[in-house]
Amino acid sequence: MIQQQGKSPETAPDRLHFFSRMASKAGIFVLNSLSRLPLSILYFFAGFVYFLIYHVLGYRKKVVSANLRNAFPDKTVAGLKTIEKGYFRHLSRIMVEIFKMRTISAKELSERVQFKNLSNINVYLDQGKSIVLCSPHYGNWEWSVMALGLHVKSHIYTIYKPLSNAIFDKWFYQMRNRYGNTMVPMRNTLRAIKSTEAETSIFCFANDQAPPKEESHYWVNFLHQPTSFHLGVEKIAQKTGRPVFYGLMKIIKKGYYEIEFIPIDLKPEESPSGTITDRYAAILEKTLNAAPSYWLWSHKRWKHQPEPGIRP
Repeated sequence: MIQQQGKSPETAPDRLHFFSRMASKAGIFVLNSLSRLPLSILYFFAGFVYFLIYHVLGYRKKVVSANLRNAFPDKTVAGLKTIEKGYFRHLSRIMVEIFKMRTISAKELSERVQFKNLSNINVYLDQGKSIVLCSPHYGNWEWSVMALGLHVKSHIYTIYKPLSNAIFDKWFYQMRNRYGNTMVPMRNTLRAIKSTEAETSIFCFANDQAPPKEESHYWVNFLHQPTSFHLGVEKIAQKTGRPVFYGLMKIIKKGYYEIEFIPIDLKPEESPSGTITDRYAAILEKTLNAAPSYWLWSHKRWKHQPEPGIRP
């Protein structure tokens, strides 16, 4: 039998996997090296990132433009363009701020992320009562949870969606856990809540992204359009009786943030279904109307629409 020459089909995927791993490790080496630079230099680098993703690559510009146009129908073309450019500038800065998470000191992080009214949540934590914290992808959501771990005694569990690249996912996981937080994959949420019932904890959720179509059961009139929201946070709060707070992040200036804890529902077990989600959406909408450039507009938030006859 004559064997065909060339690459064996069994070894080609292995080689591809090897080169992918090497590329990922090289990328992490570069990011770790960049992380050692001061933020003043990283922000200078962010200017080049903005030029690249906005003016050269046009990264999701159509998605951002459509989202802004539908969310703010009363704004002028020029006004929408100002928000759009502001968003991409902010996104570029967020990228380098995330790189910096690898080496940022507790002192610098505490100076850059301050908390306006920690007493709102500490009054419950000091009594041994766990809480739920909802924060959107607004401002620097990564720094907010990381910094919170420096200011509360209770353990923080942050729900997240793992990256498809296992090497980068491990890198992010280790970086996010530097100051006492624990990242919990979304699929393990209920298991984590069950296993930590005996301790006082904070479970953090980013509840502003679009649920899958098969889970889009609850619709809210949000930013002038029907918008589906996850009900998982609400169901967890009602089942466990944990008070629910909104982490409102404000941008003071470049690289400096302030977080205020706004009560959403202090007795969720007594509230009708939909109450927590409606209040959360209302606060988020108010936040975006006040300063819209700092939300994650490149996410395809409205890719699903309600079935005919369903109105929020």
